[in-house]
Amino acid sequence: MCAPVTAPFSMAGGEVYWQMRDTHRSDTYFCVAGLEALQCVQEINSTQLLFVFVRNGLESTLERSTIGREHMGLLLHQLIKTGILPKEQYYKGLKEILEVAEDMAIDIPHIWLYLAELITPMLQEGGMPMGELFRDVSKPLIPLGKAGVLLVHILTLLCKGMSHKKAGTMWREAGLRWKDFLPEDVDVNKFVTEKNVEFTLGDESEKGKKKELSAADLTRQLDRLIQDKADNQRIFDWIEANQDEQQTSSNMFVRALMTCICQSAICENPYKVDSEQIKRRAKLLQKYLKDEQKELQALYALQALMLQMEQPANLLRMFFDTLYDEDVIKEEAFYKWESSKDPAEQQGKGVALKSVTAFFTWLREAGDESDNS
Repeated sequence: MCAPVTAPFSMAGGEVYWQMRDTHRSDTYFCVAGLEALQCVQEINSTQLLFVFVRNGLESTLERSTIGREHMGLLLHQLIKTGILPKEQYYKGLKEILEVAEDMAIDIPHIWLYLAELITPMLQEGGMPMGELFRDVSKPLIPLGKAGVLLVHILTLLCKGMSHKKAGTMWREAGLRWKDFLPEDVDVNKFVTEKNVEFTLGDESEKGKKKELSAADLTRQLDRLIQDKADNQRIFDWIEANQDEQQTSSNMFVRALMTCICQSAICENPYKVDSEQIKRRAKLLQKYLKDEQKELQALYALQALMLQMEQPANLLRMFFDTLYDEDVIKEEAFYKWESSKDPAEQQGKGVALKSVTAFFTWLREAGDESDNS
């Protein structure tokens, strides 16, 4: 166990300490960064109180040295990376500091820079995705008009450890937009120019036309967003930031989107479809499956996915039922897929057709009943 002490520990480059008061005991603990700190946090047998640990850690190093703040940020990053500190506890503790930061600025004029030094290490590998982190830290600051100030400091510090191009790519791939973080009366272009964060907008030559992504890159980016459980609006934002209208109308885009969403809805042992996942993404699919031709491309993508998975029994039928029920694919597109003789789409078609015979029987009977009523 970490022994209670009465004075702060020191570490190279500056004093870094914090306190965690256990609600079951009156002792106040101070833990030093590094392996000992990780062990100390593990021994705090109250996960739901770790936000107090985060809040006190941030508060106790806020006015200390730059290296002290960086070390605290790195420690919290390591705690997140190892799973010792739950993300929600980190955000809860950080939020309590951010909510009073504007008042603290009276006594700490450089508070936004200091907070950035504490937060920026969290963007290292194994920490937080930029989109998630920036959106969460901005929530209490947007009403105060301070979100943009903090994000500029974080981006500036981030660029000391990586190229501006890479930082800009991280921003754009996360679907982040300055207008979401700034007051309505602020000119976004002027702000970006004055704060020297033009790299978030990409090269001038790319503003008129979005960068062409390969099918593999597009699938990887969409899959990352879906696996991160990004809501539909966040995915819309990323697509808008990275794909123009011509690109989102391409067969490649439609197939990539359909494949990623369907893959995320597959449960194993035994194989079945998580219909709630399809329901959750129905509006996303409907937005880009604009017509019968796009719906047909989506069915080709699903056919290819079943082939890749070696045709699991009944899985395609479950997808067809769910996609029809959620009004993602209409019956005309199903019939067009059934009768398609496109030579480029015949691989796996025979087995796929056989697996959904009952679906088409039901579809025709339902149509006949509707006609007779």
